[in-house]
Amino acid sequence: MLQTTMTVVKQTEIARHVYELVLQGENVATMQPGQFLMVRPVRTELLLRRPISICSYDKAAGTCTLLYRVEGAGTKDFSKLQSNDSVDCLGPLGTGFDVSEAQTAGVKSALLIGGGIGVPPMYQLGKELAAQGIEVTFVNGFQSHTDIFYEKEMAAYGSVHIATVDGSYGTQGFVTDITRKLPEPDRVYSCGPRPMLQAVKSSYAGSKTYLSLEERMACGIGACYACVCPKKIPTAG
Repeated sequence: MLQTTMTVVKQTEIARHVYELVLQGENVATMQPGQFLMVRPVRTELLLRRPISICSYDKAAGTCTLLYRVEGAGTKDFSKLQSNDSVDCLGPLGTGFDVSEAQTAGVKSALLIGGGIGVPPMYQLGKELAAQGIEVTFVNGFQSHTDIFYEKEMAAYGSVHIATVDGSYGTQGFVTDITRKLPEPDRVYSCGPRPMLQAVKSSYAGSKTYLSLEERMACGIGACYACVCPKKIPTAG
């Protein structure tokens, strides 16, 4: 875990209330797909850091890209950041996706399912899986066409399917309306709202599936127990 000051390279609004923030810092060297940063707002009255998932990174350049949606005072504060501004970040945090496991297991196909702001972590994961020769399929769910982002970027590493709740783009409905029509993959990776993750888990009960949970949090390391999730542990014997 590393607390560091990162520098803003650039920032762009890429969809409705969704921003792409590129940062540079020494902590990029240890990043893995599926991890996140705890970012401190600039305004001192906003006491808590905000968790932002890592969309991609370039370790050679020392840069990473965060995608976030403006929903409150903290993320609104982030949206005002400009090039060369300094940002106090903690991380990378969280358990990332183990890309080496797929390679060791001889995985041939992977299905990456993202919902809303759970889509960004799928990008770097898909990029690294594709680099291993694994066939990657992205399925992304959004509320409407104005919320869609990174469709073209993901298409560079696999096939992309889009579901919108209002039917304004792609398949009307939810990600499961698409996935039920797709071939069974060797691995499933997913990030998004809990109801979506529950549906994914039910749909692929017989497949090896990795889920990344979205939780509100204060510290990012589990010490405050705001984001801690219970887990089932098989009974010994």
